[in-house]
Amino acid sequence: MAEIERARDLTRLVLAESIPRRWVHSQGVGRKAESVAHLVGDDASALVCAAWLHDVGYAPDLVVTGMHQLDGARYLRDVAGMDDLICRLVAHHSCAFIEGRKRGLSEELAREFPPVEGVASHAITYADMTTTPDGEPVEVERRLAEILSRYGDGHLVAESIREASPLIINSVRVIDAALAQY
Repeated sequence: MAEIERARDLTRLVLAESIPRRWVHSQGVGRKAESVAHLVGDDASALVCAAWLHDVGYAPDLVVTGMHQLDGARYLRDVAGMDDLICRLVAHHSCAFIEGRKRGLSEELAREFPPVEGVASHAITYADMTTTPDGEPVEVERRLAEILSRYGDGHLVAESIREASPLIINSVRVIDAALAQY
């Protein structure tokens, strides 16, 4: 529990004033991850921490590459001293490997932060992609449409999300199916 409080406090510190809407979104993603954490067993705490921290790389003081997943994971590893699994979940949330490829950062991303396989990976994507920018629950298709609209055609993030959409939708379906069994 102390680790989750630390993650929440760190997210508040880097986002609440500089990007308040990202802070609100992160709160919603953290709550969503808490609601599905039981699905990942021993990785529950790491999942919840990563959900709280997933967007810290947007903080203006942390931007280095422009890829928030990688910038955030590096900060969490190098400055905050967070657990390896938390950093890897942040680095790869919501199919970040696609954006990494488009930015020419895929080798760095994979070398520094090996991808996380399985339910934990699906769960962090689920938490992010079923939460609006205002921290409210939303259907994945509406969330994807909102991202595409916000960034616009031709933007690297929009193109990455467009390519990742089937994988993101699959992650949400995997978690929905797991929840239906409980």
